[in-house]
Amino acid sequence: MSMATTIEPPKKKRGAGGPRVEGGSPDARKVAAAILDVLGGIRTPTSAAEAVGVSLPRYYALECRAIEGMVKACEPRPKGRVRSPAHEVPALRKEIEKLTRECERKQALLRAAQRTVGLAMPAPVPKGKRRRKPVVRALKAAAVLRSEPSSGAVGPEVSGEEKG
Repeated sequence: MSMATTIEPPKKKRGAGGPRVEGGSPDARKVAAAILDVLGGIRTPTSAAEAVGVSLPRYYALECRAIEGMVKACEPRPKGRVRSPAHEVPALRKEIEKLTRECERKQALLRAAQRTVGLAMPAPVPKGKRRRKPVVRALKAAAVLRSEPSSGAVGPEVSGEEKG
C-alpha cells in the first residue's frame, strides 16, 4: 500500500509584509510612521507628538497635511503620456518651421499667379528708420496731472495753526 503524496509548488517569497516606501528623509519617515500609528489606534496623538518632538497642535497640523496628501495621491491619474511644456517646445518649433515654409510657398504661388495675369507687383516696403509718433496719451496724462490738485501730496501742509 502506497500513500499518495502530492507535490506542492514552492511558495513565492514575499517581502517584509508591508508596502515598500522609497524616498523621504528619516525625519519625514518618522513623522509618517507616528501618524499611521495614531490612525491605526496604536498610539495616542499626545504620545505621537512627544515621539516626533513637536507640540500637539503642530502634530494635528502634520496629520492634516498627511491626510490631504494621501487624498491627493488617491486621485486618478490621466491615462497616457502627460504633456509638459518642456516636451511641447520641440513640437511647436517644428510646427513653426512647417507653417513658415507653407507661407513662403503660398507667397511664391501668389507672385507667379500675379505675373501670369499681368498684375503689377506691389512696391517693396522700404526698411529705413521710421519716424517716431508722439505719445499723445502720455502728454494728455501729464496735463491732467498738472491741472488736478494732488490728493496725497508730499510737502508742507497749510493749516490754521502755526507752531511757535
